[in-house]
Order: sequence, then structure tokens, then C-alpha cells
Amino acid sequence: MAETTHVLFVEDDDVIREATTLALERDGFEVTAVPDGITGLDSFRARQPDIALLDVMVPGLDGVSLCRRIRDESTVPVIMLSARADSIDVVLGLEAGADDYVTKPFDAAVLVARIRAVLRRFDHASGGAAGAGSGSAAAQASPQSDGSLRFGDLEIDTDGMEVRRAGEVVSLTPTEMRLLLEFSAAPGSVLTRDRLLTSVWDYDWGGDTRVVDVHVQRLRTKIGQDRIETVRGFGYKLKA
Repeated sequence: MAETTHVLFVEDDDVIREATTLALERDGFEVTAVPDGITGLDSFRARQPDIALLDVMVPGLDGVSLCRRIRDESTVPVIMLSARADSIDVVLGLEAGADDYVTKPFDAAVLVARIRAVLRRFDHASGGAAGAGSGSAAAQASPQSDGSLRFGDLEIDTDGMEVRRAGEVVSLTPTEMRLLLEFSAAPGSVLTRDRLLTSVWDYDWGGDTRVVDVHVQRLRTKIGQDRIETVRGFGYKLKA
């Protein structure tokens, strides 16, 4: 991660936009704050930020649609901001490719902690096996003779951080890669949602398990629907 992290912040409420920008700048972030989705997309393309914070309900191009457009072009981390924790917009944002979400009203310290957690995940997944750190999924897995992990037609290159299915490269976001590495460290073992929130999302407090469920479903669409099994009442496991 660069010394100064550049945040794109898309929020149409002037008070929230200005107050949050000041709070992020006090914590050392560089912030580009814009009031609508179209300007947000232009700013994303022009500035190439390290992370994007997108309010769901913004004019021009809503946050969910903007997230989809960003995800079509980049794996940069995205955090959605939603006014209602039970809103369908939360799930739609995650399905569009967001890595996490924060519910309004939010404490600035909580938002900063979530930003840093997402950026750590991004750095770890982008940095290869060494960047994954001690105790990581990549470090605990048993590689094949060529250094890769294989599960049926699925091959995971933990050095190059590349995934192939039936020989074809699978494009994963950093969060999806971290999730897959966590599963591949313990194939056949059930991983609870709380464990995944801690190990993948870096939450050291309770989190919304919908984040896990939506990311597992997104991962399934890329590596095969039957590769990750749901164990009702417990969690998920990767089929060995």
C-alpha cells in the first residue's frame, strides 16, 4: 500500500461528504469526494484510487451500478455505504462486487478501521504467498510438487496468486482470493461464517454474515457451484 492512500468517496449528502472527508484526511488519507455516480466514475478512471467508498443512493449513476462499472475495469477494493442495515441494497452492492459495506450513520473511527482492514486484505492477496502472512491459508496448505494446489479441475497457484479452472484463468477479486485460500487450507473441513469474518474480513468484532454468504456465492459462480458445499447451521467447506 502506498504511503498515502487515495480514497474515492461518492456521497450526495453535503454534510456527510464534507465531515467524512475531513475525518479521513485527519487519518492521513488523500480523498477525492464527489456528489454523484457519473462524476464518481470519471474520477475513478482519471485518478485510479486505492479504494472506493460508494453511497448506495446517489444521483446520476447509483452506487450499485457504479460498483459494477468499477468491477468491470478493476479489482480495487470497494466499500458500500447504506442507510439501512436490512436493505436489499446491501446484498445488491455485495453481489455487484463490493468487498464490504458500512451502515449509516457510522462512526468515523469504525469507517477508518474497515477501510484499513479491506486494504490489508487487498495487499495480502496481491502480494502472493509471502504477503499472506504467517498463519495464512497459503502457508498452511499442502502444495503439489509444482507448488500449486489442486482440487479436481481447480488449480490454485499460491506463488503467482492465479487460479485456473479446467485450464482457464479465473479472475478473482482480492477478497475472493483470500476466501478461496482460506478454504483451500482446510479442504473438507467446515468453516463457520464467524471464522471467515475473522480470517478473511479481519473483523475482531461481530459482523454481518451476509457478507460471507454473498461472497461464497460469487466465488461459486467462478470456480464451480458444487466446489463449495453449504453445511446447514454451521458454514461452508471446500470439497477435497
